[in-house]
Amino acid sequence: MYYANGQAFYNGYYPYVPYGWSRPQYPAIDTSLFNQSASETKKLMDDASVIIDKLAESDDFSAKVMNAAQMSEHDKVKQFMKSTGIASDVDVQFNPDGLHLLFKSQVNHKDCCKLNIALRWR
Repeated sequence: MYYANGQAFYNGYYPYVPYGWSRPQYPAIDTSLFNQSASETKKLMDDASVIIDKLAESDDFSAKVMNAAQMSEHDKVKQFMKSTGIASDVDVQFNPDGLHLLFKSQVNHKDCCKLNIALRWR
């Protein structure tokens, strides 16, 4: 045993553990919600990809979205996003610099995952 910085060590790898001390007990691991969250996030990413593809490939669609945003027509901008055929719930926000999309999903009535995308137009 040797001492370094006031702590006792048996060797360079294992710290000295005083008698009666034990590691905290953690609950058993259940990955079901984690797996479901990952699966739901994949769906959000697919829907986000649909919107991003539409914005990247269609000057007409992009111009309509930007025009509606400049006119502060929030419902119209959200309608344009939904018109792409996405199934996810998406919150739309915009400012003079760009568009913010927040995709959300739930598993068993609990918020499980969010995907936030920010796109600049200025």
